[in-house]
Amino acid sequence: MAAEGTRVEMWGTSVATAVALFSLLVGTTSGYPTPPEAAAPLFSDLTPEELKAVRHFLMSRPELGLQPNQGGTLDKNCLFLVELLAPRKSQALNYLDSGGPRPRRRAKAVVFFGAEANPNVTEYIVGPLPTPTFYRPSGSPVAYTSRPMNHLEYQLLYSTMQTALAPLGAFLEDVSGFRLEPCGDRCFTFTDVAPRGLEPGERRTWILLQRFVEGSFLHPVGLELLIDHRPLDPVAWKVQKLWYNGQYFDSPEELAERYTQGQVEIVRLPEHPQHSLFSTFVPRGNFTTGPPTDTHGAKICETSGHQYYVRGNWLEYSGWSLAFRLRSSTGLQLFDVRFNGERVVYELSVQEAVAFYGGSSPATMQTKYIDVGYVMGSLSHELAPGIDCPEVATFLDAHHMHDTDGPVRYPRAICIFELPTGVPLRRHFDSNFQGGSHFYAGLEGHALVLRTTSTVYNYDYIWDIMLFPNGVLETKVHATGYVHASFYTPAGLQYGNRIHSHVLGNMHTHLIHYKVDLDVAGASNTFETLEAAFEEEAVPWQAGARMVVPRLERRRRARERQAAFPFGEPLPRYLLVSNRRRRGPGGHPRSYRLQLTSHADHLLPQAASPSPPSPPARYHLAVTRHHPKEDTSSSMYIQNNPWEPSVDFERFLEDNESLDDQDLVAWVTTGFLHIPHSEDIPNTSTPGNAVGFFLRPFNFFEEDPSIASHRTVIVRPAKGTLGPGVAVQRWTPGSPGSCVSDVPFSYDGTYSQV
Repeated sequence: MAAEGTRVEMWGTSVATAVALFSLLVGTTSGYPTPPEAAAPLFSDLTPEELKAVRHFLMSRPELGLQPNQGGTLDKNCLFLVELLAPRKSQALNYLDSGGPRPRRRAKAVVFFGAEANPNVTEYIVGPLPTPTFYRPSGSPVAYTSRPMNHLEYQLLYSTMQTALAPLGAFLEDVSGFRLEPCGDRCFTFTDVAPRGLEPGERRTWILLQRFVEGSFLHPVGLELLIDHRPLDPVAWKVQKLWYNGQYFDSPEELAERYTQGQVEIVRLPEHPQHSLFSTFVPRGNFTTGPPTDTHGAKICETSGHQYYVRGNWLEYSGWSLAFRLRSSTGLQLFDVRFNGERVVYELSVQEAVAFYGGSSPATMQTKYIDVGYVMGSLSHELAPGIDCPEVATFLDAHHMHDTDGPVRYPRAICIFELPTGVPLRRHFDSNFQGGSHFYAGLEGHALVLRTTSTVYNYDYIWDIMLFPNGVLETKVHATGYVHASFYTPAGLQYGNRIHSHVLGNMHTHLIHYKVDLDVAGASNTFETLEAAFEEEAVPWQAGARMVVPRLERRRRARERQAAFPFGEPLPRYLLVSNRRRRGPGGHPRSYRLQLTSHADHLLPQAASPSPPSPPARYHLAVTRHHPKEDTSSSMYIQNNPWEPSVDFERFLEDNESLDDQDLVAWVTTGFLHIPHSEDIPNTSTPGNAVGFFLRPFNFFEEDPSIASHRTVIVRPAKGTLGPGVAVQRWTPGSPGSCVSDVPFSYDGTYSQV
């Protein structure tokens, strides 16, 4: 292990240099707050130059014995992941709020040690950047069987599957019309499910065999096989069980023999013309009403250019300012979120996405996807202008170094745009009740959208952060893509719907988990809930009369256990994080409200998840004290070992700490139950499949801060005129004019090492 020694920084002309120099310029040790924009370099993702520097430094350490990721065998040491290690909150706030020293940029590196006597996964802290001089372990090593899958293991798994299925060549061609290699344009592919086993230490994976066509997820052939691939030598891998059309077999040879003897009830799949598959996006059919759809629909245009500022990873819009990054392991992450210069949120980040399935086949019966195990943040592929985001959006690239031998550029992985909401932010028609009005006033509805996506194999998650000019922030995730389907059998109807001739759409629950580190008017906050309690009261002005009236019921949640709301228990309507030391209008504590748009109170009892369950599978909401060691609620190692989680969220609550006037973190879970239906062919659509939550000011401002917007229009009756007439008062041009983008559509769809 290298010691943390003298740091010698060599400054070049790279992006990393520019970021670091900017930090030096804006960060001082004067004791005064630094400009808000100084937060940007602290939290910006590693540049390609920094990623290369970390890899070169670690590869040069002989004691690590690292080999390239590509090729070779599983019993080798390799660098699996490198990403920014964000500074500790105390260090960042000391720099941002008190003019303290600028925290050094450091990286987190994940190393697979497959060549050791006791194979393991170890995480390291590497720094300082841009020129690393030290590395040291972070946390305890993780069991090697808990590691995420990498490309090499997938390649070996596919090769093992092809070899093992050789006795079934005739059977497979008979039932599907497709062949084992060599297969031309009629090949097989597969979907693997997780967890990989039924207890710690196992690495046994159920695989669904599919026809490799466009939308292969909807083309299962009815064969599932269980492969034990725990040994690091793939020669020792073997098929332990097979399932076909409701029947179990102990080996491919047994299935082949029984098929030859006519003892297997087979289902022959129909042929599919390659250019009109039901699983493709190719248009088919017609609308019976309305004009043709072979022209463009409504578009967003910007009459005066962008009404927001983006500088690197720094964003400003209508009072809002924040730093953002696309963390490779988990996804979108915001830092130092302020409104009119006052911090509201220190960190808002995606933590996990979980999908729990039911089914009658062994693969779907076991499927419990914990998507950070697939390094969800790095699956941020290109966004299409005019479809994924408006043509006028600002598009930003991302760079990840996940299971590669160098940084990979993902073009247009993030987009930012202003969205007309189609509904006024505020409006009022003040009737005179005589056929006219005293006035009309309205404010255009707009929000700024920060968007990225994660395509975790079949599902596509569209992640949005929306900023409104009235101090409201909304998080939203849309689920789309292909459903995780299995082969239809009558027994499967207990677990889903038949969505095509041979396809069963299996029911599942989506759970999305966020971290919200609120700093409401400062880091000293308290958590309380408000509810309406209906009581019968005497009517003061009439003796003996009574009426039912609602009363406001406040409850301070003083301890962590009191602020944890398990599934199955009602969630209070008003969830407030307040600063009792800072008073707002009327002497109320300045507060922000957490408002969930959807939650899964009846969807997932604890018994339905692996034991112990992942963090989103327990609580709608849990509020805890901030601790540096409780930085994330999940990890990439839980997917393949949920029974011994490397991060056990329940321990966050064990000490039941006080929440009075403390630095608080809210852990929010939203979700929905999805029972697939025929309209999920070819894809699950976004309407109705979106969940999230709002952060809404609650006695935080003196008045609605959107009153500062000059997009207001006021219409009053004209004075001094004969007959009807109005006077229009506005602070924007009378007409927005016309606008159109003359940039033609382009989409590359590739990502490559840089």
